[in-house]
Amino acid sequence: MRDWDRPWWIAGGWAIDAFTGTARAHEDIDIAIFRDDVPGLRSYLGQEWNCWAAGDGALTPLTEARPGLPAAADQCWVRAHAWSPWVADVVTSPGSERQWVLKRDTSVTMPLDDAIRAYEGIAYQRPEIVLAYKAKLVRAKDDADLARTWPLLDARARAWPQDTVALVHPGHRWLSRSR
Repeated sequence: MRDWDRPWWIAGGWAIDAFTGTARAHEDIDIAIFRDDVPGLRSYLGQEWNCWAAGDGALTPLTEARPGLPAAADQCWVRAHAWSPWVADVVTSPGSERQWVLKRDTSVTMPLDDAIRAYEGIAYQRPEIVLAYKAKLVRAKDDADLARTWPLLDARARAWPQDTVALVHPGHRWLSRSR
C-alpha cells in the first residue's frame, strides 16, 4: 500500500496491537479504505493479486469488467492466487476523504483525522472504533482484544464504544463494563 494515493488505514486486531504494544496471532491483516475507492484498489493491485468481493455469504471476483463491490458486499479479500491463503481483508467505509462513517449506523460520523492515528508513519483506526466493530460477533479474540485495550483507554475513549455499541447492539454483554 506504500504508493496507494488514497486514504487507507489498518483496522481490526492489528490496530489493537499497535495501540496496546502487545500482540496476538492473526489470520490476515484488515486494511480499511473508502467503498468508492475499491475499483482503484483493484487496479492498483493489478494482476499480481486476486481480489474477491465478500458479503452476504458470497464471494465474487473483482475484475476489470466488474471492479466495484456488489451492493451486498462491504469488503474484499485479497490473495495471490486461488490456492494461496487470504492475506488481506479490505474493509470499506461509506465515508469520504474527510469524513469517517460507521457503516453499521451512518448517523455516527467523525472527521477522518479523528478516526485514525499514526504510529511510526502508518495510519491505524482508533482502538475505540475497532472495539465498536468487534462487538458484532462473539469471538474469543474480540474479548481478548477488549481486555487488553480497555484498561489503556481514557474515560472519553471508553464512552465512545459504550455509546456506539448501545446504539448498534442494544443489550450487548460488553455494555456492563464500567466507563
